[in-house]
Amino acid sequence: MAWLYLIFAGIFEVVWATFMKLSNGFTHLGWSIATLIGMIASFGLLARATTKMPMSLAYPIWTGIGAVGTVIAGVVLFGDQLKPATWFFVALLFVGIIGIKLTTGGGE
Repeated sequence: MAWLYLIFAGIFEVVWATFMKLSNGFTHLGWSIATLIGMIASFGLLARATTKMPMSLAYPIWTGIGAVGTVIAGVVLFGDQLKPATWFFVALLFVGIIGIKLTTGGGE
C-alpha cells in the first residue's frame, strides 16, 4: 500500500506543478486553489507512504516521479521543446526510480 500512496503522491506532484503553471504566478484564483489542493494531496500521500517505508527511499522516488511526469506534462500540454540529451537524462531518472523499486523492499 505504501508504494501506491507514493505513486499517487508523485502524480499529484505533477498535477500541482501543472496547475501552478496555469495559475500564471498565482494570479488566477481557481488554478491557484487547485494548486494548493494538489500540494496538500501530494504531501499527504507522501506522509502516508513514509509511515511504511524509509524516507530515504520515498522522497527521491516521489521527486523522481514528479520530475519525469512534469517534464512529460510540459511537453504534452505546453509544447516545451527538449533536446535529445535532455530526454536521455529524463530516461535516466525513470530508470533510477525503477531501479530503486527493484532493489529494495521499500515497504508494503
